[in-house]
Amino acid sequence: MDTKLSSIFDSFPNKQRDDLIPLLHKIQDQFGFLSEELIIEVGKYLDISVNKIYGVATFYDNFCFGPKGKFHIRLCHGTGCHVAGSFHILSELKKQLKISNGETDKNGLFSLEVVSCIGACGLAPLIEINGEYFTQLTPDSLKDILKHFRENHISIYEEQ
Repeated sequence: MDTKLSSIFDSFPNKQRDDLIPLLHKIQDQFGFLSEELIIEVGKYLDISVNKIYGVATFYDNFCFGPKGKFHIRLCHGTGCHVAGSFHILSELKKQLKISNGETDKNGLFSLEVVSCIGACGLAPLIEINGEYFTQLTPDSLKDILKHFRENHISIYEEQ
């Protein structure tokens, strides 16, 4: 077993079912996502079936099951964004990146996650890329944003 995973398990010595969600969060923080192998190890550790773990993990939006791209795009698809045209933004993202919701492009540069609400309805439609918000989007402004990230391969947070 991986030493990082062993260390995480050691921080949950009581092996209770109530530890499942905090344990999954720690594992995702450490490894970036919940792989099938990691979920199997959690099942063994907590004596919970893999199906039950997947059932819990897939219920919550904040768990992911594959690697994210260098630039993780979260598209708001809440009511305000939908009315303001987020479906056009989603269509353009799919066209430009050649990926769908929950996928990462072949270069590992971009990943896409459609979320139910980011909470900035007055700025709709919007996306978040690695914590940076881009608001009142149009398909053309989205093209410019993606071009910027492709050309620079660096987010503003990596510059600091």
